[in-house]
Amino acid sequence: MTTTTARGTREGPRTGGAPTRRWPVWARTSAGAAILAAVVWWFPGGTFTDAFSALGAGPVLTALGVGAATTVLCAARWREVALGVGLRLPFRRAVADYYLSVFLNAVLPAGVLGDVNRAVGHGRYSGDLGRGVRAVVLERMVGQAVLAVTGAVLLLALPAALLGPGLWAVGATSGAVAAVVLAAVIGLRAGRAREPRWWRALRTASADARSGVFARWPRVVLLSAAALAGHVTLFAVAARLAGVTAPLPQLVPLVVLALLAMSLPVNVGGWGPREAVTALAFGAAGLGAATGVTVSVLYGLLSLVAALPGAAVLVSRSPLRRRARGAGPAPTARRAGGAAGGGRLRAAAGAGSGGLPPRTGGGGEPPGTGARPLPDGGRDGAEAGAGADPRRGRDRGGPGRRREFVAPTPNQAGPERR
Repeated sequence: MTTTTARGTREGPRTGGAPTRRWPVWARTSAGAAILAAVVWWFPGGTFTDAFSALGAGPVLTALGVGAATTVLCAARWREVALGVGLRLPFRRAVADYYLSVFLNAVLPAGVLGDVNRAVGHGRYSGDLGRGVRAVVLERMVGQAVLAVTGAVLLLALPAALLGPGLWAVGATSGAVAAVVLAAVIGLRAGRAREPRWWRALRTASADARSGVFARWPRVVLLSAAALAGHVTLFAVAARLAGVTAPLPQLVPLVVLALLAMSLPVNVGGWGPREAVTALAFGAAGLGAATGVTVSVLYGLLSLVAALPGAAVLVSRSPLRRRARGAGPAPTARRAGGAAGGGRLRAAAGAGSGGLPPRTGGGGEPPGTGARPLPDGGRDGAEAGAGADPRRGRDRGGPGRRREFVAPTPNQAGPERR
């Protein structure tokens, strides 16, 4: 709905806007849930229980270690992009926020809500919400591009039966990245003449991409490749726990194909397409489709264990925890701050009041001082200091304030009176 007023045209509320925006998210989540339900229905229950029985203290510690290394590498990549676009991001905060993002992605549907929380939180922290969101989008796009290139390189190493699904997975991931880049290039050229609002936003995003990614591409790509190696390592650990004895050169292309399927935005916390593609890949490679599902479920469980430090970050940042932490000293600090602030305000009011005297008592003098103005005006407050005659008292004045004479006390040191 568009409303025309005397000042121009403004957009009114759209009655059907919210359901239109929500529908793709629920559609993708529903599709992922349907794929996962089909996998659960097709394979026997022992396929899934074997994954749970393979867990132990050793695999849990291994998952925590590999997950810590992978999360630190991803956080370093994000910080590199954020610094490139001109945002402040301490490394410790980057690691904590990335852990929280990974945990929320693992436990919430759609698999991207943790990244949304990370983008909005960093945007508010840095004071630039739009640039904070763009930094997260650019960081995620770099990771997807490196994964797509790795999958294309390893495509020829897949079995012949997986050539078609491999081409589809690589094409879907690389096609999504290429579509975003192509749309940006076409939009920049098409809107250059009139420079509408969307064109200015697109130009700002392209400038951030140049400064945050292309200007720092060696470090960003290297960090992305190292983080991808961490994901592949965790998948290989899951395969070994499931009893797969295939050599790594045969196993790595299958793992990358499963990671490509998991990166598609049609899942439930990463579950769904990953299990289906892993079953297809392992079955085509002669390793058993049921074994592939067990390996995928094990990888999902290990990934959830690796993301558990993010739950600690979530608890430490909860409003109840912050309220309990600041309940004790907060009132005292507020009272002290209020008193100090009031004193500063009174001093500032006295300095900027055009030379008005300080607040006096009932007799026109400051209470308990016996002060009286100097009859001859004397020196100003900046000159009255250590060299003043003690018999003349001390100058209580200052710049922009009437100076007052305070009579010396009987025990004050000074030369004898004649």
